[in-house]
This record gives sequence, structure tokens and C-alpha cells, in this order.
Amino acid sequence: MSYTIAVRALCEFTAKQGDLDLRFTPSPSAQEGIAGHAVVAGRRGDGYRSEVALSGQWNELHVRGRADGYDANENLIEEVKTHRGRVDAIPDNHRHLHWAQLRVYGHLLCQEQGMESVNLALVYYDIVSGVETVLRETRDSAWLRAHFEELCQRFSGWAASEAAHRAARDAALQSLSFPHADFRPGQRQLAESIYRANASGRCLLAQAPTGIGKTVGSLFPVLKAMPREKLDKVFFLAAKTPGRRLALDGAATLCAGSKAPLRVLELTARDKACEHPDKECHGESCPLARGFYDRLPAARAAATAVPVLDREALREVALAHEVCPYYLGSEMARWSDMIVGDYNYYFDGSAMLYALALANGWKTSLLVDEAHNLVGRARSMYSTELDRELLRLARAGSPPAVKKVLERVGRAWTAVDKTAPAPYQLLEKIPAKLVDALQEAGSAINEHLAAFPGPLDPDLQRFYFDAMGFVRLAESFGPHSLCDLSRHADRPTVRDSTICIRNVVPAPFLGPRFAATHSSTLFSATLGPWHYCLDTLGMPEDTAWVEVDSPFRASQLEVHVARGISTRYQVRAASVQPIAELIARQYRERPGNYLAFFSSFDYLDKVANALERLDPAIPAWRQERRMSEHERQGFIDRFDVKGAGVGFAVLGGAFGEGVDLPGERLIGAFVATLGLPQVNPVNEQLRERMQALFGAGYDYTYLYPGIQKVVQAAGRVIRTEQDRGVVWLIDDRFAQPGIRNLMPAWWELGSR
Repeated sequence: MSYTIAVRALCEFTAKQGDLDLRFTPSPSAQEGIAGHAVVAGRRGDGYRSEVALSGQWNELHVRGRADGYDANENLIEEVKTHRGRVDAIPDNHRHLHWAQLRVYGHLLCQEQGMESVNLALVYYDIVSGVETVLRETRDSAWLRAHFEELCQRFSGWAASEAAHRAARDAALQSLSFPHADFRPGQRQLAESIYRANASGRCLLAQAPTGIGKTVGSLFPVLKAMPREKLDKVFFLAAKTPGRRLALDGAATLCAGSKAPLRVLELTARDKACEHPDKECHGESCPLARGFYDRLPAARAAATAVPVLDREALREVALAHEVCPYYLGSEMARWSDMIVGDYNYYFDGSAMLYALALANGWKTSLLVDEAHNLVGRARSMYSTELDRELLRLARAGSPPAVKKVLERVGRAWTAVDKTAPAPYQLLEKIPAKLVDALQEAGSAINEHLAAFPGPLDPDLQRFYFDAMGFVRLAESFGPHSLCDLSRHADRPTVRDSTICIRNVVPAPFLGPRFAATHSSTLFSATLGPWHYCLDTLGMPEDTAWVEVDSPFRASQLEVHVARGISTRYQVRAASVQPIAELIARQYRERPGNYLAFFSSFDYLDKVANALERLDPAIPAWRQERRMSEHERQGFIDRFDVKGAGVGFAVLGGAFGEGVDLPGERLIGAFVATLGLPQVNPVNEQLRERMQALFGAGYDYTYLYPGIQKVVQAAGRVIRTEQDRGVVWLIDDRFAQPGIRNLMPAWWELGSR
């Protein structure tokens, strides 16, 4: 049974050894690496070819890759590695891996060209000095073939088991049946639409109401399509922990009946997975990093035997083999069929899953849950800021050579400050002299680290990361982003400012991510209007759209508009007492569990205090700022089937979506305000840019994001076809036709 693997993946699997070592080193960025490779290639003669595609076969194993360069005149094949600082600082296990890759390319070239020998050159290019350090050797084809076969032999057992797993997985998925007696209303329509999208290799936007079982309804068709479309991986991305848990449970449910040997992995953030947060990530400090690659094969084999590697299961396997849980999870992403994680694992600028998919040529299907969150999350991924206070702290903790360069950054910053005297000001373009100074500072810090290896001062390291992030986004700056300067009102005695590159439209960054998948499906109860998603997210022009019919009836949910109350900011104080009276009246009419949503903690507290004064007998509990996961669960647990009371929460916060409280656990909700983002200088600039790009500034900036929050919050009430409840939309603007048209079609809005 044939199995295909990339040269790099083969060598990483068979040739890596020793410790995990993630001490901060001034390694080149991806763009710097590409530029370095181009410089090296440009120095070569006319007979030099770059990016030479090579492949070969060993038994049933097909190995493929691209050598960095080949000079036919010298019969020389090169592997180029960019670096900063001293060559002798490159760890031995890295060199061992680099030589293994180069020798495999040498074998593949000899095999393809029928050559008896080849010259090999491992080229280390210092991107700062431009100096090449070249390590050479000459190998005959017999030696290279033996080396190649040794690596393949080491991998062959794993390859055979992987091929057998793939065959068993696909055979089981072909006969996969739906795990319940029947589809819920709307669930079949969703599943059929997703299956068609995967069958045709298209992307899909699916607006589907809450409570129809979107998780299982989306996973089932993709897994069903997996063998037919020869998919390698399914990526299920969710914005919050509850969504990821539902995906893990859904996959387990789907595979339990069919006994499909599907490997499911949950990716967890490094800070949550770390067992020794007080230790540095290298073998001299952390016991789980020491000898990591030596113990990895046994841990990897054990992990493949666990069908659902959620956070707890992965930790158990990792600790049993004394390896780091987080980096075992990163390794298992290569060998899992379905990967569940946060948006950033695929959409962030340095996203692991996206990089792996490109490097390995995976054919993937992407599912994005609660996708209305993606615009805001993606904007934050491609935005960055520099704070002058951090520059001052970094300068204080820097060595003399670096301090001088940071002073030049300060002078360039002052020049920008002088052109922007207002508390908030949009800059017409990226300040070029500041970017040049930041690049110079980054080089100085890198050179210092190369000469004096060791940990940086924490403030200096943080500034370095911020500065390099700013420089990277400055290189791709365009109409999709803004550059602005703001001053700190809370620091009146210090002339500090923050300069921000603020992404407005993520489309140019996300478009390639969607294009790299076989099919991408974004689904949510509040995804529309469809053109808003296409414009802001950069999805393909042939993306399909489906609005799934609701399984719920208007008789299940009383939706009232409180016409006599305005929650506009200018008159908001006058709304506090009427809202408290409305909540009390509704509670007395039908005691039970309610959620009350407000646009801010301040507004929430004022109404909660007013309700307490009005009727202290009504039980009430509040969302607090910065609640832990345990505290959030405690808030949810108050909604007991036999209980009664009002939970006060922030609109668009942790309890406004992804919370499932069926039946008597929640019988009503109060939603105060339209959820519109705050009118401030930043949002006004965003509105102007959206108007210029799409002709819909107010709608794209304020209205659509606000109404999405409202519908999500109201959607907590009706979760099953047996539920009955009430929703109060508290603001007279909800009665306007333009607002009503954005509400779910099955609602019948009344007013009182």
C-alpha cells in the first residue's frame, strides 16, 4: 500500500534526536528566510537551478521534496539554511537534521540522473552579515542509496501502519451512518449542503439557527465525504472552549457506532498545557524537554492508540512517557485525521496547521464554528501596536550597544509625535523612518544575542517581539489596514503614545487560507448578510450560501419590543429603572431562569442594583470582569432546572453564545441595546474605510456586528423543539423595519 511523505517530514521523523530546545534565539523570519535564499541563488552561476523538484520510491514509500539548488557545472546540490550570529551556535541536532535532508536530495538526484556521485553543500547564510559558511562533502550514489534506505527502513513500519490506518479509516467512513434515529429539522439541510460543497470542492457559508445540532450536522457530511474526496485532514475550528468540546464529543459519537478508527486531536494553548510554567523550554531546565526527541517515538505510538486525544488524554500519554504535552500535541497534528482547535491555529500569521498543510500537501476540509466571530478575531491577528512606555522600559534594561539604537527609535518616534498632536490621529502612511529604526534595533538585538547568548531582559524581549511584529505588518500595509497614533489619558504627566497598525479587512490575509483548502464551511446562527462575510473574509467568489430553515415555531418564543425605552448612550441613565421594572414584572408573571444582557459591566451593575432595590426577593447573579473558567462554570450552574432567578451578563461576552441551557434551565432573556460597537475615533475611522471600500460603512462597522450579538444572546432561550420562552428586546429602535429585517425569519415581533 503506497504512502507519500515529504523529504523534510521523513528526516524529522527519523533523524531528530536529543532535547527539545526552544530558548529564544534571533532566528530569521519566514520573509527573511525567503529573501536569504534568493540572495544565495543570485550569487550562483548560469548553470544553477533553484527549487529543484525531486522524488523517489522505496518499496511502497514515495518520497518527494524540493532541493534548494543544483549547479550542473559543478555537479553540486545545495541545502541553504538562513541564520543570525555565530555558525557554531547552531545546535548539533539541527546540523544532523540538515545533513540528513541534503543527503536524501543527493540520492534522489543521483537516482533521477543516473549519476555515480554528487557533491553536497550545506550552506549557512547569515542574513545580517551576508556571509555564507559552506560545509561540503562528496558522496557516491551507493552510499547515498544506503543512507536513504536506512531512513526509509526506520520509517517503513510507521508508514505501513499509517497506510493501514488510512485504509481502515476510509473503509469505515464509507459506511458511516448518522448516529441518531433521524435528523433534526434543518439538520439534514445543513448536512446535505456541506456534503455538496465538499463533493464539488467549493466553500460554503451556512446560516443555521441555534439548537439544530450544527456540530454533528457539519461533521457527519465531511467525514462521509472524506474517503470519496481523498481528504487527508479535517480541521474543526471554534472560537471558544465549549465549541471545541462539542466537536470532540460529536466526533466520538459519530465514530462510536461505526467503529471508525478516526484519530481526533484537541490542540490546547501552550500556557494552558505547560506542566512547568516556572521553567524554561529546554533540556537544561525542564525535565519534559530533556531527551524529548529520544522518547517521542514511544509517546507518539501510544498517542495513536487513543481515539480522542483531548487535553486530558494527551496530557496523560505525555506524562507517562515524560515528554511535554504541548509539543506532543504539535507532533500528533501530523498523524491525526481530525484536529480541533482555536481559529488561530489556521488563520494566524504563523498558524501551525496552515504551515503543515502547505508543507505536506494535505488535502483538507475546514469547518469554522460560530464563524460570526472570525472577522473580529482575524482583525486582531493582523493588528499590532507599539507602546512608548515599553520602549522606555526596554531601553533601561538594554546593553549599551542596543541602548544607542533604541534611542534612535525614540527620536524617530518623537518625530511622528510632532506630526500628530491630537489625542487620536490617523496617520496617512506608515512612518518609514520609525520602521527603519525598528529594523535597525531588531538587528542590534540579534547581534547582541549572537555575541552573548542568554536570556534577554523581559522588557527588552517583549519590545523586540512587538517591534518585529510591527515591521512585518508594515511590509504588507495597504487599504485593508489603518495606522494611527493615540495618547494615554491616564498618563497626563508623561508624553506617551501608542502607534498601531490596525487591520480593518482581513480578506487579503485570509483569502489564501481558504484557497489552500479543498472546501471550507463557515457556519453560525448569525452569519449574514452573506456579502458582509465575502467582503471582509476574502472567501472565493463561487462560495455557496445556504440559510437553513428553522425547526422552531413562532409559538415557541414570545418576542417583545420594549418600545417605550431608549438605551441610546445619551439617555441611558433614564432607562435603568424602567428596565429593572420590566425584569421584575416579567419574573413575577412567570418565575424561572432568565438571562439579562447589557452592553457594558457598568450598565449591567446599575440595572442589577436597581432590581435589587426594587425587589430583593428576586435571586440575581452577575458576570464579573475577568472570570476564570471555574467561575464561568459556576455562573452557568446557577441555571438549575428547579431554580429561578436572573443572571446578568455582558452582550457579546462569555455567556452571549455557545451556552446551552435547554428546557427550564432558561425560559427567557432580556437584551438591552442593539449591541452596536461604541462610537469612538477608531470605529469612526473603520466606518469611513468600510464606506470607501464597500459603500456600507455604518452597516459593516456598527449595525451587522451589533445585531449578531443580539440574535446570539436571544438564541440561548430556545434550544429544542419542546422549549418555550420569552425574549425582550429593550430599545425602541428594534421596531424599525430595517432592524426587524435582520432578525430571524421565524420570529414574530410584538411590542408592549
